[in-house]
Amino acid sequence: MKVDLHFHLEEGPYSIRWLSRTLQALALTEPQISNRKGHSLDLVEYLASRLDCRMRSGSFSNDWLDRYLTTGRSRGIEWFGVVDHLYRFKECRSYYEKHMLLDDSPVGRLQQHWLDQVNVASLDEFVTFVTEAKKSRPGLLLGIEADFFPGGESELGALLAGYDWDHVIGSVHFMEGWGFDNPETKDRFAELEPMEAYGRYFGLLRQAAASGLFEFIAHPDNLKVFGFRPANEADLLPYYRQFAEDLIQYGVATEINTGLEYRYPVAERCPSPLFLSVLAEHGVSITLSSDAHFPDDIGTLLDEARDAALEAGYKELTVFHGRKPHKLPF
Repeated sequence: MKVDLHFHLEEGPYSIRWLSRTLQALALTEPQISNRKGHSLDLVEYLASRLDCRMRSGSFSNDWLDRYLTTGRSRGIEWFGVVDHLYRFKECRSYYEKHMLLDDSPVGRLQQHWLDQVNVASLDEFVTFVTEAKKSRPGLLLGIEADFFPGGESELGALLAGYDWDHVIGSVHFMEGWGFDNPETKDRFAELEPMEAYGRYFGLLRQAAASGLFEFIAHPDNLKVFGFRPANEADLLPYYRQFAEDLIQYGVATEINTGLEYRYPVAERCPSPLFLSVLAEHGVSITLSSDAHFPDDIGTLLDEARDAALEAGYKELTVFHGRKPHKLPF
């Protein structure tokens, strides 16, 4: 059994690079390409028309979604968890404005510009689109990825209420308002002592697990995104174990997420092999995620992730329907 419970239909910031990557995804998932000659004006004109259609219809379109599903099924995926980042939705902007660093400092100005760029979509539109799509697409699940901020639990709960989620994913991308996985702010890592920083980071993960807001926690060692961690990873074992114990205590799962492995400098999936062994030892439930942001990336390295889970001792995966866990054998 192969599942991909965490992939995104769109993600900014919007740039020439983003436009180029969207065009590449269209080309790689376009069945008509094989009928057209490479390096021809006909091919370029056809792709330009497809890009124009994609931009006009947006990411909440059946054509764009079906590119993920068709590609994923060709790679053996049976359950698909389509999600979006909560910060993309205008209804949720105030939540981020309260907790992100958005002051007049260099990082604050940069993050303000980033939020202005990515906060462009409608949560109601996203939920309505996926809910309708589920009726004709077996294996499709409605999810959301929500950033956890300490002190923001009540507001986040209110934002999530009233929607029929299959799963809500909790993630930590910010520490004291700083979005640490943004390449443009990674210089701040040079100011940090690894063990102290990881202590604060795992403190946030543990609070997220205890909040009761999430079915599973995303990419649980995401702080390593640019290679930042102690010289000896074994020093982090107490944090790994404490977090695993909390996941068991609160009935929260986590994921094997391959996104960092194929998209970021660390080139390692989350969790690391050592971290995964601790999660398996404690019996923490897991699922699989590619964290794809384009349809040609769905399912990337999930075979290797599944093999790693089996090697660690896992015999089953977890999926969620209506926020209830269901076990599936590998």
